[in-house]
Amino acid sequence: MLTRSQKEELVKNLTEQVKAGKVAVFSDYAGTTVAKMKELRNELRKSGSSFKITKKKLIQLAFKNAGIEADVQNMKGQIGVAIGEADEVSAAKILAKFAKENENFKIIEGMLENKMISAAEVMALAKLPSRDELLAKLVGSINAPVSGFVNVLAGNLRNLVGVLKAIGDAKA
Repeated sequence: MLTRSQKEELVKNLTEQVKAGKVAVFSDYAGTTVAKMKELRNELRKSGSSFKITKKKLIQLAFKNAGIEADVQNMKGQIGVAIGEADEVSAAKILAKFAKENENFKIIEGMLENKMISAAEVMALAKLPSRDELLAKLVGSINAPVSGFVNVLAGNLRNLVGVLKAIGDAKA
């Protein structure tokens, strides 16, 4: 059992993470094995996210201290919260994939831009492309006209070489 000072420190740390985080996802992990949870935590850590498990009251207090009204006390099951600090999508993607692979693990709600969102909205968020994918598409879109122009210029040079070769063959 945690002492009062340990609880205060835990709430303080969780509040700082919530304030720094771009997204938070609440999930019911009841029935999920420790080994699976360890895999989930490692996967989240790689993407710049974390997964916290503590009492509902402490989670609710941390969110309240961060200025977010989350009704954690009335959520059913054993609640864990994943906080994504790197971007808005990666934590939701990892949890959605994990929930699909593990029937005991359920996404309950989420928080995006300091507003609560439903489980369906979290799943929709998980389907969005990541920041890196969007940047790659943007670079491709910017590069497309330049590539097309280079190909047109190269085509003219190929045609010129072809005409000169045909003239050379005709005279030979």
